[in-house]
Amino acid sequence: MGNSADLLFELGTEELPPVALKSLSNALCAEFQRGLEDAGLSFGELKPYATPRRLALTIESLSLSQPDQNVERRGPAVQAAFDADGNATKAAEGFARSCGVTVGQLDRLKTDKGEWLNFCKQQKGKLAIDLLPEIAENALAKLPIPKRMRWGSSTVEFVRPVQWLLFLLGSDVVPCTILDAKASNISFGHRFHYPKAIRISTATDYAPLLKKQGHVLVDYQLRRAEIHRQIGESAAKLGGTAEIDEKLLDEVTALVEWPSPIVGSFEARFLEVPNEALILSMKKNQKYFHLVDASGALLPYFITISNIVSSNPEAIKSGNERVIRPRLADAQFFWQQDGKKRLEDHLSSLKKVVFQKQLGSLADKSERIASLAGNIADQINGDRVLTERAARLSRCDLMTEMVNEFADMQGIMGRYQATRDGEPAELATAMDEFYMPRFSGDQLPQSRIGIAIALADRLDTLVAIFGIGQRPTGTKDPFALRRAALAALRIMLDHALPLNLKALLTTAKLNLADVLTEASVVDDVHSFMLERLKGIYAEQGFQSDLYEAIAATEPDSLIDFDQRIKAVAHFQALPEAASLAAANKRISNILKKSAKDELPQQVDTTLFDSAHEQALFSQIEQLTNIVTPLFAARDYEGSLRHLSQLKEPIDLFFDNVMVMTDDIAIRNNRLALLNQMRSLFLQVADISKLPS
Repeated sequence: MGNSADLLFELGTEELPPVALKSLSNALCAEFQRGLEDAGLSFGELKPYATPRRLALTIESLSLSQPDQNVERRGPAVQAAFDADGNATKAAEGFARSCGVTVGQLDRLKTDKGEWLNFCKQQKGKLAIDLLPEIAENALAKLPIPKRMRWGSSTVEFVRPVQWLLFLLGSDVVPCTILDAKASNISFGHRFHYPKAIRISTATDYAPLLKKQGHVLVDYQLRRAEIHRQIGESAAKLGGTAEIDEKLLDEVTALVEWPSPIVGSFEARFLEVPNEALILSMKKNQKYFHLVDASGALLPYFITISNIVSSNPEAIKSGNERVIRPRLADAQFFWQQDGKKRLEDHLSSLKKVVFQKQLGSLADKSERIASLAGNIADQINGDRVLTERAARLSRCDLMTEMVNEFADMQGIMGRYQATRDGEPAELATAMDEFYMPRFSGDQLPQSRIGIAIALADRLDTLVAIFGIGQRPTGTKDPFALRRAALAALRIMLDHALPLNLKALLTTAKLNLADVLTEASVVDDVHSFMLERLKGIYAEQGFQSDLYEAIAATEPDSLIDFDQRIKAVAHFQALPEAASLAAANKRISNILKKSAKDELPQQVDTTLFDSAHEQALFSQIEQLTNIVTPLFAARDYEGSLRHLSQLKEPIDLFFDNVMVMTDDIAIRNNRLALLNQMRSLFLQVADISKLPS
């Protein structure tokens, strides 16, 4: 076998949870690898395998034993190890006994601090075959399983009952019993196609033998790719394209061991129903893949992946069609029933649904959103009247039969119903955009109305929940306020909205004046949102000190904040940046120490007694005239590029001028000069916070 051998581990179980299969497999590999590394065993490539009935892995070239190690132990000092007559003391004898030798067999170690008794021996590495059972047990124990189960009379626990254990090192079985399963060289094939035992000789035989003899594609990724190929080919034969949801593909991959595509159809009459509802029914309830034509319109077909190759595929096809038909009929019924009312007919129903007991009903919240969204619409060139109507109707689709059955249809149903009601197209679109972004990375609202009501909703929620003292704590965030803050920030940043965030929060507070208990709610929410903003910029690669340099100037709007941070990032790349940051830091410290002194508003040039003072003053005066219009135009990058010219005069000033002179008038005049320079930079950022 040499010094290494391939390892194969497979735990056979009852059907594992499909949504957890991939994470269980990844965790098993990670923990197994960590165990091998901790044991000091070298190994080659680790390959995961996973099917509904097994978690497995192979490891190439695993060393058969740990490397031998030199073990060294230092004992008592020689002075304490022997008495005046040279006889060993109890300390020396005890140390020798603990090492399994006599005092005479101990070595001596000389150091700068004296001489010591020392014991050295070579410890032989343990065999891998003896270490593997514990490594495997620890790996299984650390799997992310929220709730473990027991079965039969056994006391062991796992995510599903364990049926067999295959554990080989080379061709040898690793002798052990794990989760009440005794290790062997036996695996099992497909539950229906080949439910017999399959003897595995080595790790390299594992996947090929299970495929050829057992009708099991044990490699998760290969099985996933095969399913993807089957779906694509089946769709092409029907002249359509399958829109493959990656999460659904993962779940289906975790449900089958031997995939076989089945194409089914449904009556075209169901296509009158909003396609999203039909797709949801097919995906969530039946795990079907839907098809669309070249224009993206839904086709009356579906593809399902069977776990067997049937001798009578028509029977499976008919069965799946029978199952989906009632579900589509339900969706059609809900659509038809909801059509008997307009969205606005549900307004009264919103009064009966509590948003939060201290904050009133959904109707109350919709009115607050209408008020705030109208304010936002005015500032972003939106239609205030239409925006306020959209805000009031935004939650009405929650009262429909369709959304009651398919929660994911909220917003989507609002868009369809508003169109059916004859509402303006932008309002109908806004019904869907109201919920955007629904998750991290999701698309944002694009219409002016959609932007206004989506932003207003998030800001109202933040102020309302913070205002009654229920801000997020630790990992607890029952109202998803972190997500709401991130959504609001993304909307304002991505659309470059010229909105004063604090002013909007203040308006939201006024709409809630009768119920809020926290006086500092505006500042609290503002700080909370700025912390999320810091995270957004960190993800984009901006360092925290750069963020803090901008935050210190408290820009009114996020777009202004964004322009500043990008300008300062460019400034940092200039050769003068570090020196100017250091100079500003020095000026800031000097001004802090002199805060009690009242500085003159104007610099008095008659008090200058140095050419370096005059040079700095002249440069500041000249640059002020240049950058003032640039500040007004928010050309922060251009203004900082000009201000970089201050490096040489400020360096010469500090090298040749004593700022804190005994003459109070001259000292204050010099401080006023430095304050004038610092004020120029502060119109963009506090660059004293940058690295120098």
